[in-house]
Amino acid sequence: MMNRRSDRVLWMDGGAKAKFPSRKSNLLFFSLVLLVLIMGSLFYVWSRIQVIQLGYEISSTMKAGRGLAEENKKLRLEIATLKSYARIERFATEELGMFKPRMDQVIIIR
Repeated sequence: MMNRRSDRVLWMDGGAKAKFPSRKSNLLFFSLVLLVLIMGSLFYVWSRIQVIQLGYEISSTMKAGRGLAEENKKLRLEIATLKSYARIERFATEELGMFKPRMDQVIIIR
């Protein structure tokens, strides 16, 4: 009767040893896979943080733009108020002591 060990050796073609990956190569492989996963995760988190930060910057810039547009509207209204003929006429008569010319003082140039 053959023992089990010799039976396996015969089955493996004349005593050739089975080649299993060594523990060292397994550890290296899993370390590399783990490193790639960690790096990928860190890149993903970094990119999400960048997107959020840029979103905040865009939001604050848009808010500042709306504020500037509102200030522009107010300044345009102030310009229109200051340029109005009624205001200029009132200022000229009250502050500067001017008056409207009589018809004989007006000369029309063509």
